[in-house]
Amino acid sequence: MPLGSPRFRNKVETFLKTNGLRLDPLDFYLAVTDSDENIVAGAGLRGDVVKCVAVSDSVREEGLSGTLVSEIIAVASARGIPNLKVYTKPENRAVFESMGFRLIARAPLAILMENGNGLASYCAYLGGCRTPGKNGVIVMNANPFTYGHLCLIAEASRQVDRLFVIPVREEGPDFSYEARKAMITSADLPGNVTVLEGSAYTVSAATFPTYFLKNLDDAARTQMRLDLDLFSRHIAPALGASVRFVGSEPEDVLTAEYNRTMETVLPESGIAVSVMDRFCLSGRPVSASTVRSALREGSFRKAAEPVPSSGWMYLAAFLMERSLLAELETPHKPGLVGPGSKGSHPDMDEDLMRKSIRTLRSSFERHFDLSDPVSTGKAVEMDVLSATSGVNTHRGAIFSQILVATAFLQILCGAYPADPQSLHDLPLVKIHQRNIRNFLEDRNLVSTLKERIGALASEVAPSTGSHGGRLVARYGVKGALPMAREGYGPLFEGWLPLYRSLEGDPFRNQKTLLRIMSELDDTCILHRTGPARALEVKAEAEELLRRFDPEELKGMDARYSLEGVSPGGSADMLALTILIDSLTR
Repeated sequence: MPLGSPRFRNKVETFLKTNGLRLDPLDFYLAVTDSDENIVAGAGLRGDVVKCVAVSDSVREEGLSGTLVSEIIAVASARGIPNLKVYTKPENRAVFESMGFRLIARAPLAILMENGNGLASYCAYLGGCRTPGKNGVIVMNANPFTYGHLCLIAEASRQVDRLFVIPVREEGPDFSYEARKAMITSADLPGNVTVLEGSAYTVSAATFPTYFLKNLDDAARTQMRLDLDLFSRHIAPALGASVRFVGSEPEDVLTAEYNRTMETVLPESGIAVSVMDRFCLSGRPVSASTVRSALREGSFRKAAEPVPSSGWMYLAAFLMERSLLAELETPHKPGLVGPGSKGSHPDMDEDLMRKSIRTLRSSFERHFDLSDPVSTGKAVEMDVLSATSGVNTHRGAIFSQILVATAFLQILCGAYPADPQSLHDLPLVKIHQRNIRNFLEDRNLVSTLKERIGALASEVAPSTGSHGGRLVARYGVKGALPMAREGYGPLFEGWLPLYRSLEGDPFRNQKTLLRIMSELDDTCILHRTGPARALEVKAEAEELLRRFDPEELKGMDARYSLEGVSPGGSADMLALTILIDSLTR
């Protein structure tokens, strides 16, 4: 059933509602219809979870659920998913057992089953990590990791012989599982703390999907019970854990209800629940959601205050991605790839650019070396080119973004290195946090950043093999490396002030781009059109900015796209302007 079609989606929703279910997010949905095209049976798949299985009473004896689930198993296997889980009603247990599924968790209104050995394998892994003595567990999302998480770990570690921390293994739009786990493991944790691999068996889309939707209803309460039943039956025994630690939740209704349910359910299995007061800064509980909000607004300063140094690089990576997406999503950029437009690039489109940006961020997070931006850049460039099948989507942006992010992080980490005692002394955490805030608010930060960028760029050897390098030599223009060695003076002195002055203007990005185009010796334009046309482009951009008209901008975009003019270097500088704005405010 094509769920992207409103007509078919409504049919599925109506069918499921009739059978007491609702439509969850699905990768696909299979249905059996009668001669009048009414759905009489259906089943869907999301990741490795079979969902939304229902059969009308009129055909209940015809074995259609088995037919549907068998087809889903075949499709999943073809997609490389050998083990499946199913979230269903208790009365369907026998049906799924006949198809090879086994019960792994139960609640009054639902059960969770699987047809592989995934849980057994995960519990065997946990058992291999088990140590003698009193063991405790924290399951944390850490999206991202904050001082709140860090202090919860520190306090809990004092109460047990061994503390196991399990990161939630879900991929979301903000921070990947690998990034979240790395932020935890790279923090200065007490010696009796072990960070485990997460799985689909602790607070996941399989066991607790509404947690990620933040809906508190009967389905959420059922899923809480399922998740906690699975934990008490399998996870805790494998680790020999007798206590689970959680932070108090004064704001999020769903998490607060989950904590209350935990305090009821787990003691029935002999597992104590210890609810600890949330760590506060500036009189408010530290919250990962406030960090995410600050990042979406483009403020590193606000985001960094509650985040230990192990997370700063990941905040910068988020803002790098944000700046590149902001440039990509700006419409009617003359000759450039944008929303629904290839511009003058037949080998690129919006989807490819998004893939490139995602790869750039994840590769930066994997390869980042604070002391060696050149090696970081080379590794990222290789990963991006591999992801785009060799199409040069962001080579210039990789150089400038990594150079600036590294310079910024060098300044920040050099001024306020992490204090190992901050884990065990909360007053020191608050002092550390206040110092970071004061540093980021220092008016000298921008000039210091400019100088550090120039110093780092001076250590980079010029490239003679690239188009830009040859054009710099041929025409005597100022290429990307000379600009960086001068600390991006035009950006700090002209483009950034203009960008900030245009806050609230719906054409802020376009106007900043036109200013950059009017001043930058854009080697992308030179390579494609030659020096005479490059000078004309500068003049045209300056004139359009002087008497800005959205319709004329559309016309310029259409002309440049047909002509093959591509101000790619200017686009890189627009993204860099947005990045520097967010890093320094």
